Amino acid sequence: MTNLWQHKMSIDEPEFDAMASVLEAKHGLHAAEVADFFAAVHYKNGDAERSSAWADVAERVRERQRDRLLS
Repeated sequence: MTNLWQHKMSIDEPEFDAMASVLEAKHGLHAAEVADFFAAVHYKNGDAERSSAWADVAERVRERQRDRLLS
């Protein structure tokens, strides 16, 4: 599933890396979809800032998955 919330080439925020690690540890291959779910819930509830943050986490998870596949 692609990131539908925003397009960002790279994410350097340490908080996103930390949340990506937590989600990967708890949800494995479904980590990006879990982050997308949280982004959608916050978007629906009118919290654009948190929605954007979770979308960034989802994108970071996907970047990490691509990096692992390419190495």
